[in-house]
Amino acid sequence: MKLQIRFLIYSILFLTYSFSTSFLLLLGEKLKDHRFITLGCGFFVINIIFSLFVLKWTPLLSILSSLVIAALALFLALKFGDLHLFSQYDAYGVKTALMANAVFSVLLWEIAYQIKNRK
Repeated sequence: MKLQIRFLIYSILFLTYSFSTSFLLLLGEKLKDHRFITLGCGFFVINIIFSLFVLKWTPLLSILSSLVIAALALFLALKFGDLHLFSQYDAYGVKTALMANAVFSVLLWEIAYQIKNRK
């Protein structure tokens, strides 16, 4: 896949993550469960759709990589939000964590794509 196409696809994935976060948080409130469970499951579904339809990987590889990337990106984003790097603009680190999740997901997908291409 060409670099320009991957950049466009990752941009769409980043926007999908960014816009779906508020919907997933709202869904978690309505379901009255822990918000990170809803976020994790929602990002897992977005990742599966991305890997099956865009990358066209096998179903087992798509599910495994989607689960690992969703969990790892959410964990890293929460740790990044706890750093309080932008305390003037984001006092609680929530917006920072949400944007970090989208960025980490795109980076992890690129790493997974490069690893798969090498093999």
